[in-house]
Amino acid sequence: MTATADAGLPQGEVKGRSLWQDARRRLFANRAAVVSMVILAIVTTMAIFAPALSEHSYETQNYDYVSCAPYWWPSDDVFCVAPDSYLLGTDTNGRDLWVRTLYGARISLAVGVVATMVSLMIGVLYGATAGFFGGRVDSVMMRFVDVLYSLPFIFFVILLMVMFDRNIILMFVAIGAVEWLTMARIVRGQTLSIRRKEFIEAAYASGVSQMKIIRRHVIPNVVGPVIVYVTLTIPAVILAESFLSFLGLGVQEPLTSWGVLISEGANQMETQPWMLIFPALFMAITLFCFNFIGDGLRDALDPKDR
Repeated sequence: MTATADAGLPQGEVKGRSLWQDARRRLFANRAAVVSMVILAIVTTMAIFAPALSEHSYETQNYDYVSCAPYWWPSDDVFCVAPDSYLLGTDTNGRDLWVRTLYGARISLAVGVVATMVSLMIGVLYGATAGFFGGRVDSVMMRFVDVLYSLPFIFFVILLMVMFDRNIILMFVAIGAVEWLTMARIVRGQTLSIRRKEFIEAAYASGVSQMKIIRRHVIPNVVGPVIVYVTLTIPAVILAESFLSFLGLGVQEPLTSWGVLISEGANQMETQPWMLIFPALFMAITLFCFNFIGDGLRDALDPKDR
């Protein structure tokens, strides 16, 4: 009687979580990733609103305060001390180091994000094509990648910059155009391994269309490594831009980037260490944040851990 009555009771619908809902839940459970996202959001917000955070412009020169330490710096061995309106002191041209560091964040983060998106589009399309068709097409396409790998990366970027003139937009594209090689290899390897899995064969046997197999089975298993590599590519691109700026092929005055500021500070680090410490600290914190976010995304997007 009880069993019959229970069987007649309406049963509530049980809804499962999608890959993205499950990934979001596990990502926000990762404290290091969450803290890194908060710090990165703060740095980005300060970079966007940089003019409002200082009464000095990033290009305004004050020759009364050249290479001056911040007012709170130990003043035993410094040549001069800047007034309290210069939070991080001044550079060799008497410009506010605080606002220039924030403006440098604009350029460095923009280069990192835009160049990484360029490499993402080229690498995913190229690698997925090679992995999907396989055979001779795959061999030819990946041998082309091997040839490009044999070329010195930085010389290729310098060649593009010299041939098409030094332009900040071109620098975004030039760096992204040579960063896609590893992305293509990752996507190609993932595609090759996934298309041979049993659940793909079972989906084919069940009559599932190719587009639905790609959307429901291939992409969720490929997107994890791709997103993780994207978060690791952004710091690499920022470092590449820093090296180009160090060679004089990157950002031109009066604009600046973290690479330019670190290059200038390295020349003065014995007498004016604050010029190197603060831009390098901002850059190091940002790179750590991207790495922690990448680790959190790798754990959250791994379908094997679901």
